[in-house]
Amino acid sequence: MNPLTETGVTKSSMEFDYNSLDLNDTETVLKKLKIKNEVPASIYKGGNSVAVEIFESFLKNKLKYFADLRNDPTKDCLSHMSPYLHFGQISPLYLALKVAEYNGNGKDAYLEELIIRRELSMNFVHYNPVYDEFECLPDWAKTTLLEHRNDRREYVYSLEELEYAHTHDPYWNAAQKEMVIKGKMHGYMRMYWSKKILEWTDDPRKAYDIVLYFNDKYEIDGRDPNGYAGVAWCFGKHDRAWKEREIFGKVRYMNANGLKRKFKIDLYVDKINDLEYDLDLIKN
Repeated sequence: MNPLTETGVTKSSMEFDYNSLDLNDTETVLKKLKIKNEVPASIYKGGNSVAVEIFESFLKNKLKYFADLRNDPTKDCLSHMSPYLHFGQISPLYLALKVAEYNGNGKDAYLEELIIRRELSMNFVHYNPVYDEFECLPDWAKTTLLEHRNDRREYVYSLEELEYAHTHDPYWNAAQKEMVIKGKMHGYMRMYWSKKILEWTDDPRKAYDIVLYFNDKYEIDGRDPNGYAGVAWCFGKHDRAWKEREIFGKVRYMNANGLKRKFKIDLYVDKINDLEYDLDLIKN
């Protein structure tokens, strides 16, 4: 296999002659998109130059810690490239070539996520026509979840209670707030967050819809193959069956004790609570 190489552009897209939106008239364009103003602006700024600047900082200061600390929500050892990849503001090939030049720790772990896991999600969405529905799950996962749909749940929350982070769980509430405030939730907390919605909703099919609703509404990198594959994984896709338990059946389980055992998770809660956010959105 030949190594990846950068290829120059032979024809500028600006030279194409075709009918399109008048991007100079942003007010009309935004009206046609029917954007809901209830979602606050993200802390992230768009554009290729911003993406490159963030990634250069990641290469210099964080990549060497990536393999060991990427799952720790109390640290900031992520590249934050998913929003920019989602909107085509930076190329995965550019990122791969930059990382390939690096000789330290974290290189293989980052390339595995950028290439292999991303490709897996692309294939999942391409070949599964119901990739954004409960029906996309493997038969064993659907069967076990539906067999346990009538199990007693200690807590059941409404959509509104979840949206406004009104649960008994400070770690889940922090994750929900992070998503709403930043427009992006830490990847490990996304897994915990999704599985708790499954646990606190009276039907797994309803829980699946709620997770996707929040993901697509608040995450800048929502409505993306990585997002759809990530949600499906939390319900059993691309995973194996585990020891059977209530509510989850044979789907992998996560709990707050696991967070406390692995991380100084209260630091994550403090960090999120220190952020400024719209009190009309996250109601007290």
